Amino acid sequence: MNFLVLGGTRFVGRQIVLELLGRGHRVSILTRGQTDDDLPPEVERLRGDRDAGDLSALTGRTWDACLDVSGYVPRVVTQSAELLKDAVKRYLFISTVSVYADGQSGPITEDSALAVLEDSKSENIQADYGALKVVCEAQVQRIYGERATTIRPGLVAGPFDHTGRFTYWVLRAESSGAALAPGDGQDITQVIDARDLAAFVAHLLEHHTPGIFNAVGEPITFAAFLAGVSAGVDAHPDWHWISQADQQRLAAGESWPIYSHREPILNIEPVRAKAAGLKLRPLSDTARDTLAWAKQSGVEGTGPSAEREAALLSQLS
Repeated sequence: MNFLVLGGTRFVGRQIVLELLGRGHRVSILTRGQTDDDLPPEVERLRGDRDAGDLSALTGRTWDACLDVSGYVPRVVTQSAELLKDAVKRYLFISTVSVYADGQSGPITEDSALAVLEDSKSENIQADYGALKVVCEAQVQRIYGERATTIRPGLVAGPFDHTGRFTYWVLRAESSGAALAPGDGQDITQVIDARDLAAFVAHLLEHHTPGIFNAVGEPITFAAFLAGVSAGVDAHPDWHWISQADQQRLAAGESWPIYSHREPILNIEPVRAKAAGLKLRPLSDTARDTLAWAKQSGVEGTGPSAEREAALLSQLS
C-alpha cells in the first residue's frame, strides 16, 4: 500500500513511518524540510507548509490513505482534508484524549462528553489544545464519513520521545538510591509505547477500519508505574512519596512528568481499541528500551533536577 504522512519525522510520526516501511508499504511524508530527519532513504520527502496553505506538492497525486500526525488547528486540518478527499481512500487523524471534557468520572469511552471550543476563532494550541482537536476531528468526519479513522492517544512513551517525560522516570529509577515520587502511589496513570501505537495505526489502515479509538495503555496506579519502570531498568530505588499537602507546602510550582492527581480519577477505556487490534507490550520493556536509547543519544529527562529533589527529600525527612 502507498501512504501519505503529514509530518512524520518526530517521535510518534517517526515510529508510524518506520512501522509502515517495516510492513512493506511505501511512504511519502510532507514536511517543511527545515530540519534534518533520520528516516530511511526510501521515504519520499515532499515539501510544503500546511499553516501557510502551501500544499502544492500533493496535487495530482493519489495514495491509499493519509495519516495526519501534525494537525492541531481546524483551518489547517480542513484544508488538507478537503484537498485530499478524492486523492486518498482513507484519512486517519491523530487526535488526543485531551478532547474529553473535564470533570467526568471514569471509565471514559469514545462516546464520553467532549470539550467545547468557546472561541470559534481561536488557534491557541496551548490554551485550547483539546477543544481544537475536537473541531479537527469533526471536520475530518464531515469530509470523509466512513472513510475517516480517528485515534485518540494518551501519554505516549518510548525511544525518541522528545518530551523527556517518560525518560525522566527511567533515568531516575536507574540511578537508584532515595528518590522522590509524587502522591501516595494510588493516583492513576496510563502510558502507551509509541511503537504499539504505530503498529495499531498500521493495522487499522491495512484493514480499512473506520471509527474512533482510545489508543491508551491500561490504567495503573503510579506505584505500579514506578515498579514497572524500575523492573525494566533492573534497579530498586527507595521511593519516598510526597503527599498532596507536602507538595503544596514544599513544592509549590513543581511538577512531575506523567503524574497527575485528579478528582474524579481519569480512567480512559481502551476496550474498543484492543478489540480492533491494539496490543500493548509490558511497561518494563518500554523502560528498558528507552534507557538504552537515552544512554546512546545522551538525552535527559524533563523533571525536577537532582539538586531540587535532594532538597525536597531533606525537608521531608
